Amino acid sequence: MGDTCLRKLLLGLCMIALSGCQDLPSGATGRHVAAQRGESPTGGTPHQGSLKVVSLNLAHGRGNALNQLLLDRDDFEANLGRVAEWLLALDADVVALQEADGPSRWSGGFDHVAALAQAAAYPWYERAGHAQSWLFDYGTALLSRQPFSEVLNHTFAPSPPTLNKGLLLGQIAWRLPGGGRPLRVDILSVHLDFSRQKTRRRQIEELVAVLAGRENPGIILGDFNSDWFSKASTVRALAERAGLQVYAPDARDLGTYRDGSKRLDWILISKELEFLDYRVVADRVSDHRAVYAEIGFR
Repeated sequence: MGDTCLRKLLLGLCMIALSGCQDLPSGATGRHVAAQRGESPTGGTPHQGSLKVVSLNLAHGRGNALNQLLLDRDDFEANLGRVAEWLLALDADVVALQEADGPSRWSGGFDHVAALAQAAAYPWYERAGHAQSWLFDYGTALLSRQPFSEVLNHTFAPSPPTLNKGLLLGQIAWRLPGGGRPLRVDILSVHLDFSRQKTRRRQIEELVAVLAGRENPGIILGDFNSDWFSKASTVRALAERAGLQVYAPDARDLGTYRDGSKRLDWILISKELEFLDYRVVADRVSDHRAVYAEIGFR
């Protein structure tokens, strides 16, 4: 069968898969599973004093293409190479990814997170596969310049017909100015459902339940599929429920999706922390624009 015919067949099968393939157990059970861990041969030194973080919906490594099923492995490798160059320039301590693929038939058949960690010189990474089937394995991920002392993977309760979403939590030791004992901080990569506000509300209830058992300051990054202005804003509800800070929530120039008209990607932080810098990165390496923040400890 020719490549074009095969892609058309896979595209049709994918549509079937999207309506029913959700093989992971429900996150509603409270079960947390350690994600896969990898190590790249080189890496940078964590910044002293402030913590620099980035959030990016990787869009399965397809760049700005319409659908990942229409691309070859060479295309994915080239797209991830561009993301790696871009991450090297940003020089963040931790990167939170969503729609990050493990080895998947629909996106080249290799682990995108492992490849990106190595190419962007992040010595440690974690990946959680929230949605898995014969065609795909994808979810949230974290890249870090320092090791994780704890990792939690939480898959939200199934939400058919859309595929599973979830969060990945990594705890790191933050080296503050003046030496002394490092501060342990929880960093979360989160992806919420895109289709229904009711489902997103249920998912943030699960997220708040995870946070309730944590004592560390937290930084939550991700694609919340919610803006601030709607009456039933999910991201606003999360900030209020968990006592989190949001940078310039009413700003109209921080859009992250496609043409920048919608602000769907956010960074929320605990009250003990403060934003020293915050911006949406203009370069588009997927259908989402990345969010960058430099964070200090009050």
